[in-house]
Amino acid sequence: MSDLLTPAEWTAIGLSLRVAVWAVAASLPLGIAAGWLLARRNFPGKLLVDGLIHLPMVLPPVAVGYILLLLLGRNGPLGAFLHDAFGITVAFTWKGAAVASAVVAFPLMVRAIRQAVAAADQGLEAAARTLGAGPARVFFTITLPLAAPGILTGTLLAFARSLSEFGATITFVSNIPGETRTLPLALYTQIQTPGAEWPAARLAVVSVVIALAALAGSELLSRHLTRKLHG
Repeated sequence: MSDLLTPAEWTAIGLSLRVAVWAVAASLPLGIAAGWLLARRNFPGKLLVDGLIHLPMVLPPVAVGYILLLLLGRNGPLGAFLHDAFGITVAFTWKGAAVASAVVAFPLMVRAIRQAVAAADQGLEAAARTLGAGPARVFFTITLPLAAPGILTGTLLAFARSLSEFGATITFVSNIPGETRTLPLALYTQIQTPGAEWPAARLAVVSVVIALAALAGSELLSRHLTRKLHG
């Protein structure tokens, strides 16, 4: 297969995987916290928090990228702070691509985790508390294992969505070869290049294969965990 893809295409695939892994790893703790909060707690402003979390799902991805650029660009409030305080530049780097992917994929992750936490047997949690287990122990030993299939599903769905992210990425970090040109951006570049139908086609095939592998892996692992939980 290495002969079928050019070094630039392999670079784009590797960058896509790197971006997706970091996007999911960085957002997973927050996704678990948000899913648990929305599933188990009622508080003032819950509807607003729920709407803000799911806003990237309904906004045009280009709008998400533009908002990120306003906030995290060198002249944005967060971007200027990160650069001045820590020397970190996010916009127009692969780190920015990971941020854009994480933001766009976050609602998918939270929805799956929220449903899994809501479906977890609260009777088992109550029994653990009556036996003296504290909230943290109940969460890590009862709630998380029961919600594990949903958490895994949400994680892999977010991973697949991160791999396919285009609009927010190209708006926030542009299309820089070797730095921000992920697989979707490489495919877009080939589509815009006259006579590049075959390179575009093979990148499309690679995209489909990776996406199907992620979705199939999500389903198989979720079934495996569900069978283990139910004996």
